[in-house]
Amino acid sequence: MHRRIIAPGALAAASLLLAIPASAASYTPGAPGIGDPYYPYYGNGGYDVSHYDLRLRYQPRTDELQGTATILARTTQDLSSFDLDFLLDVSEVRVNGAKAAFSHSQQHELVITPKTPLAKGTPITVVVRYSGVPSTKTAYGFNTWHRTPDGAVAADEPEAAWWWFPSNDHPSDKATYDVSVAVPDGTQAISNGTLQSTSSRLGWTRYSWRQNKPQATYLATLAIGKFDITTGTSDGGVPVVNAYSKDLGDNDGAARASVERTGEIVDWLSNYFGPYPFSSAGGYVPNTTTGYALETQTRVYYSPKQFAKGANPSVVVHELAHQWYGDDVSLKGWKDIWLNEGFATYAQWLWSEHEGEGTTQQLADYVYASHPADDAFWTVKPGDPGPDHQFDDAVYDRGAVAIQALRDRVGDDAFFRILKGWPKEHAYGNASVADFQRYAERVSGKPLAALFGTWLFQPSKPAGSAAHAVSLAKAGTTVAQPKSWKKIEAAHGGHGN
Repeated sequence: MHRRIIAPGALAAASLLLAIPASAASYTPGAPGIGDPYYPYYGNGGYDVSHYDLRLRYQPRTDELQGTATILARTTQDLSSFDLDFLLDVSEVRVNGAKAAFSHSQQHELVITPKTPLAKGTPITVVVRYSGVPSTKTAYGFNTWHRTPDGAVAADEPEAAWWWFPSNDHPSDKATYDVSVAVPDGTQAISNGTLQSTSSRLGWTRYSWRQNKPQATYLATLAIGKFDITTGTSDGGVPVVNAYSKDLGDNDGAARASVERTGEIVDWLSNYFGPYPFSSAGGYVPNTTTGYALETQTRVYYSPKQFAKGANPSVVVHELAHQWYGDDVSLKGWKDIWLNEGFATYAQWLWSEHEGEGTTQQLADYVYASHPADDAFWTVKPGDPGPDHQFDDAVYDRGAVAIQALRDRVGDDAFFRILKGWPKEHAYGNASVADFQRYAERVSGKPLAALFGTWLFQPSKPAGSAAHAVSLAKAGTTVAQPKSWKKIEAAHGGHGN
């Protein structure tokens, strides 16, 4: 998926300065960034969130959003003040029931100073009352709030939360969610997890959704509009909720022919990755102009453009694979993006083999042969691509070849144990590429540093002798494009938008 803008280098320097305590006093401000080198101002220091309760009211006609966010957290240091990532207009903040001072800082920081300092380990309840028109707010020159003809959508990576709720916006601070949204009668509100209740009063209908498993902030989604909603249960017992804008036009049939296979694909992926980790599955297709899909937890976001050329179950495979690789086990830092995109792409390769449209080996051969040694493709390191290349093709395609190389190195038995065991090993938590390497070594009993170094961190094309996962390894050899290739590429065809 995938739009991404990095904060300027000057901001990185500023964040480091601001993180230094102003005095030797015990109570100091929490850092305005969580410490991710790719995005210095994303997330915040000094506390850890356990739950977000969002009570919202949205008027599609004017794009006006009103909200009260109640955030449950615990301090991780002695705090004199702390930040939330947020852009809308704030009218009141309370910390543990007492009114707190607040101000806006930098481009998306809400700085909160509680009435009394907070000792390390203190449970805190933060209430933020706010309002605004999300489509009018920008930070770093962009806006990730997507207006539609009948409403709006919040779904983007690596940031989307700032436009609709205050948060500690970094994948390393996951939390559970209750999202309750009132919209005019005839309009629907869709979010993550399961629908707990609906109620109507005075021309407004309130939809209350619950995500009862830890979720990264960028995976929280909100879709408001007029949808046709389908429900069902997979053969494996997973409840499925899908939604389609009523004005998808010619893309409607292909979208449904793809997304309605969600239950089937979830069950199929469970054979490789283990039991589905969440209370529901599904997706939604709003009438947006974006070109990407996004693995928003339990309720995948799909752009209509994904289906402009016909049905594409492969993109559904990609986003549902993320429910294990990316959502259940989330990255520790944004440099670990290979753990998300490489494995979701490899799941498409497995699906291609399942559908008789090209084996995983044929796909690895094709990627290797399609990019000559002087292609910039090989300069991107999937294991740490840098913020400017985080969603480059190499992270997906070279990243999947790396997984095929791992399979060749450890053998199928160990490989599929790794594939299924990893989501269980770090269930509902966070992990890094280094963590994965250690886990794969432990399960396989083989040293893998050289293999990971070659395929994930070497900024050049692996030589034929090193490319033992690639059966051709002969310079100039032409490899036929697998039948599944264009469908596979469509899953990351919209990144950069």
